[in-house]
Amino acid sequence: MTAPQTRRSPATVTLAFTGASGMPFGIRLLECLLGAGSRVCLVYSPAAQIVAKQECDLVLPARPGDAQREIAARYGARHGQLAVFGREDWMAPIASGSNPADAMAVCPCSMGTLGAIAAGLADNLIERAADVMLKERRPLVLVPRETPLSAIHLENMLKLARAGAVILPPSPGFYDHPRSVDALVDFVVARVLDQLGVAHALGPRWGEGRLAPPEHGTSL
Repeated sequence: MTAPQTRRSPATVTLAFTGASGMPFGIRLLECLLGAGSRVCLVYSPAAQIVAKQECDLVLPARPGDAQREIAARYGARHGQLAVFGREDWMAPIASGSNPADAMAVCPCSMGTLGAIAAGLADNLIERAADVMLKERRPLVLVPRETPLSAIHLENMLKLARAGAVILPPSPGFYDHPRSVDALVDFVVARVLDQLGVAHALGPRWGEGRLAPPEHGTSL
Protein backbone atom coordinates (compact mmCIF):
# COMPACT_ATOMS: atom_id res chain seq x y z
CA MET A 1 0.00 0.00 0.00
CA THR A 2 1.47 3.34 -1.00
CA ALA A 3 1.68 6.22 1.45
CA PRO A 4 -0.72 9.12 0.85
CA GLN A 5 0.66 12.06 -1.08
CA THR A 6 1.58 15.06 1.03
CA ARG A 7 1.75 18.66 -0.14
CA ARG A 8 5.32 19.95 -0.23
CA SER A 9 6.09 23.56 0.53
CA PRO A 10 8.14 25.35 -2.11
CA ALA A 11 11.73 25.94 -1.01
CA THR A 12 11.56 29.66 -1.83
CA VAL A 13 8.54 31.94 -2.25
CA THR A 14 8.69 35.56 -3.37
CA LEU A 15 6.07 37.66 -1.58
CA ALA A 16 5.26 41.19 -2.68
CA PHE A 17 3.11 43.77 -0.92
CA THR A 18 1.71 46.63 -3.01
CA GLY A 19 -0.51 49.60 -2.26
CA ALA A 20 -3.95 48.03 -2.52
CA SER A 21 -6.16 47.67 0.53
CA GLY A 22 -5.96 44.20 2.05
CA MET A 23 -2.65 44.25 3.91
CA PRO A 24 -3.97 41.85 6.61
CA PHE A 25 -4.02 39.16 3.91
CA GLY A 26 -0.40 39.82 3.01
CA ILE A 27 0.86 39.93 6.60
CA ARG A 28 -0.95 36.72 7.50
CA LEU A 29 0.39 35.06 4.36
CA LEU A 30 3.93 36.03 5.35
CA GLU A 31 3.39 34.60 8.82
CA CYS A 32 2.05 31.32 7.41
CA LEU A 33 4.83 30.94 4.85
CA LEU A 34 7.47 31.36 7.54
CA GLY A 35 5.58 29.00 9.83
CA ALA A 36 5.46 26.37 7.08
CA GLY A 37 9.23 26.50 6.69
CA SER A 38 9.37 28.22 3.31
CA ARG A 39 12.19 30.61 2.54
CA VAL A 40 10.65 33.99 1.79
CA CYS A 41 11.97 36.78 -0.42
CA LEU A 42 9.94 39.84 0.58
CA VAL A 43 9.67 43.07 -1.38
CA TYR A 44 7.17 45.90 -0.94
CA SER A 45 6.34 49.25 -2.45
CA PRO A 46 6.28 52.65 -0.69
CA ALA A 47 2.50 52.64 -1.04
CA ALA A 48 2.41 49.28 0.77
CA GLN A 49 4.21 50.90 3.70
CA ILE A 50 1.42 53.45 3.96
CA VAL A 51 -1.30 50.79 3.77
CA ALA A 52 0.43 48.59 6.37
CA LYS A 53 0.49 51.47 8.83
CA GLN A 54 -3.13 52.44 8.12
CA GLU A 55 -4.69 48.96 8.13
CA CYS A 56 -2.43 46.96 10.48
CA ASP A 57 -0.68 49.65 12.53
CA LEU A 58 2.52 48.05 11.25
CA VAL A 59 5.60 50.05 10.30
CA LEU A 60 7.48 48.47 7.41
CA PRO A 61 10.97 50.01 7.51
CA ALA A 62 12.24 51.70 4.37
CA ARG A 63 15.68 50.08 4.67
CA PRO A 64 15.65 46.37 3.71
CA GLY A 65 18.21 45.44 6.37
CA ASP A 66 16.12 46.99 9.14
CA ALA A 67 12.98 45.37 7.77
CA GLN A 68 14.61 41.96 7.60
CA ARG A 69 15.72 42.08 11.23
CA GLU A 70 12.43 43.43 12.58
CA ILE A 71 10.14 41.12 10.59
CA ALA A 72 12.28 38.05 11.30
CA ALA A 73 12.16 38.80 15.02
CA ARG A 74 8.42 39.53 14.95
CA TYR A 75 7.48 36.24 13.28
CA GLY A 76 10.25 33.98 14.57
CA ALA A 77 11.97 33.38 11.23
CA ARG A 78 14.99 31.15 11.35
CA HIS A 79 18.40 32.46 10.33
CA GLY A 80 18.48 32.77 6.55
CA GLN A 81 14.76 32.05 6.15
CA LEU A 82 13.73 35.64 5.30
CA ALA A 83 15.35 38.04 2.85
CA VAL A 84 13.94 41.53 2.29
CA PHE A 85 14.86 43.40 -0.90
CA GLY A 86 14.39 46.98 -1.97
CA ARG A 87 12.00 47.61 -4.85
CA GLU A 88 14.88 48.93 -6.96
CA ASP A 89 17.38 46.20 -6.07
CA TRP A 90 18.19 44.81 -9.51
CA MET A 91 20.90 42.54 -8.10
CA ALA A 92 18.38 40.54 -6.07
CA PRO A 93 18.31 36.87 -7.13
CA ILE A 94 14.59 37.00 -7.89
CA ALA A 95 15.29 39.52 -10.67
CA SER A 96 16.74 36.85 -12.95
CA GLY A 97 15.44 33.71 -14.56
CA SER A 98 18.77 32.09 -13.72
CA ASN A 99 17.85 32.09 -10.02
CA PRO A 100 14.06 32.36 -9.69
CA ALA A 101 11.94 31.55 -6.69
CA ASP A 102 9.80 28.42 -6.79
CA ALA A 103 6.59 30.47 -6.60
CA MET A 104 5.42 34.04 -6.06
CA ALA A 105 2.42 35.86 -4.63
CA VAL A 106 1.54 39.54 -4.88
CA CYS A 107 -0.79 40.06 -1.93
CA PRO A 108 -2.41 42.52 -1.95
CA CYS A 109 -2.00 43.41 -5.61
CA SER A 110 -2.91 46.91 -6.75
CA MET A 111 -4.46 47.49 -10.15
CA GLY A 112 -1.38 49.50 -11.11
CA THR A 113 0.94 46.58 -10.36
CA LEU A 114 -1.42 44.14 -12.06
CA GLY A 115 -1.54 46.30 -15.17
CA ALA A 116 2.24 46.70 -15.24
CA ILE A 117 2.75 42.94 -14.97
CA ALA A 118 0.18 42.35 -17.72
CA ALA A 119 2.06 44.80 -19.96
CA GLY A 120 5.44 43.22 -19.20
CA LEU A 121 6.89 46.53 -18.01
CA ALA A 122 9.22 45.03 -15.35
CA ASP A 123 10.07 48.55 -14.19
CA ASN A 124 10.86 47.57 -10.58
CA LEU A 125 11.74 44.41 -8.66
CA ILE A 126 8.11 43.45 -7.96
CA GLU A 127 7.16 43.65 -11.63
CA ARG A 128 10.38 42.00 -12.77
CA ALA A 129 10.08 39.10 -10.30
CA ALA A 130 6.52 38.49 -11.51
CA ASP A 131 7.72 38.67 -15.12
CA VAL A 132 10.33 36.02 -14.29
CA MET A 133 7.64 33.74 -12.88
CA LEU A 134 5.61 33.99 -16.08
CA LYS A 135 8.50 33.43 -18.46
CA GLU A 136 9.87 30.55 -16.39
CA ARG A 137 6.36 29.07 -16.09
CA ARG A 138 6.34 29.00 -12.32
CA PRO A 139 3.36 29.67 -10.05
CA LEU A 140 2.36 33.34 -9.83
CA VAL A 141 -0.61 34.20 -7.62
CA LEU A 142 -2.08 37.70 -7.79
CA VAL A 143 -4.52 38.83 -5.08
CA PRO A 144 -6.18 41.96 -6.51
CA ARG A 145 -8.28 44.05 -4.14
CA GLU A 146 -10.47 46.52 -5.99
CA THR A 147 -14.18 47.03 -6.51
CA PRO A 148 -15.94 47.65 -8.80
CA LEU A 149 -13.71 46.42 -11.61
CA SER A 150 -13.41 48.33 -14.85
CA ALA A 151 -13.14 46.73 -18.28
CA ILE A 152 -9.41 47.57 -18.20
CA HIS A 153 -8.96 45.72 -14.91
CA LEU A 154 -10.83 42.69 -16.22
CA GLU A 155 -8.93 42.63 -19.51
CA ASN A 156 -5.61 42.77 -17.65
CA MET A 157 -6.70 39.89 -15.40
CA LEU A 158 -7.77 37.81 -18.39
CA LYS A 159 -4.47 38.51 -20.14
CA LEU A 160 -2.52 37.38 -17.08
CA ALA A 161 -4.68 34.30 -16.57
CA ARG A 162 -4.00 33.30 -20.17
CA ALA A 163 -0.27 33.84 -19.54
CA GLY A 164 -0.37 31.39 -16.63
CA ALA A 165 -0.98 33.54 -13.55
CA VAL A 166 -3.60 32.68 -10.94
CA ILE A 167 -6.02 35.55 -10.30
CA LEU A 168 -7.28 35.11 -6.74
CA PRO A 169 -9.49 37.96 -5.50
CA PRO A 170 -9.86 37.96 -1.71
CA SER A 171 -13.42 36.62 -1.69
CA PRO A 172 -14.05 34.75 1.58
CA GLY A 173 -16.61 31.98 1.85
CA PHE A 174 -19.16 31.79 4.63
CA TYR A 175 -20.08 28.10 4.60
CA ASP A 176 -17.90 27.40 7.65
CA HIS A 177 -19.64 30.17 9.65
CA PRO A 178 -16.69 32.50 10.33
CA ARG A 179 -16.95 34.34 13.63
CA SER A 180 -14.18 36.90 13.25
CA VAL A 181 -12.31 39.02 10.75
CA ASP A 182 -9.29 36.78 11.36
CA ALA A 183 -11.31 33.79 10.17
CA LEU A 184 -12.21 35.62 6.96
CA VAL A 185 -8.58 36.52 6.41
CA ASP A 186 -7.50 32.92 6.99
CA PHE A 187 -10.03 31.67 4.44
CA VAL A 188 -8.42 33.76 1.71
CA VAL A 189 -4.85 33.06 2.81
CA ALA A 190 -5.60 29.34 2.79
CA ARG A 191 -6.61 29.58 -0.88
CA VAL A 192 -3.36 31.41 -1.69
CA LEU A 193 -1.30 28.79 0.15
CA ASP A 194 -3.10 26.05 -1.79
CA GLN A 195 -2.14 27.66 -5.07
CA LEU A 196 1.47 28.05 -3.93
CA GLY A 197 1.56 24.39 -2.87
CA VAL A 198 2.22 25.19 0.79
CA ALA A 199 0.79 22.92 3.47
CA HIS A 200 -1.45 24.52 6.08
CA ALA A 201 -4.25 23.84 8.53
CA LEU A 202 -6.06 27.17 8.49
CA GLY A 203 -9.53 25.73 8.37
CA PRO A 204 -11.76 22.82 7.40
CA ARG A 205 -12.02 21.78 3.78
CA TRP A 206 -15.30 21.20 1.98
CA GLY A 207 -16.55 17.65 2.48
CA GLU A 208 -13.75 16.78 4.88
CA GLY A 209 -14.39 13.38 6.42
CA ARG A 210 -16.55 12.15 3.54
CA LEU A 211 -13.65 10.37 1.84
CA ALA A 212 -12.91 7.89 4.61
CA PRO A 213 -12.14 4.38 3.27
CA PRO A 214 -15.04 1.88 3.41
CA GLU A 215 -15.20 -0.50 6.34
CA HIS A 216 -13.52 -3.88 5.89
CA GLY A 217 -15.68 -6.22 3.90
CA THR A 218 -17.95 -3.54 2.49
CA SER A 219 -18.39 -3.82 -1.26
CA LEU A 220 -18.54 -0.78 -3.52
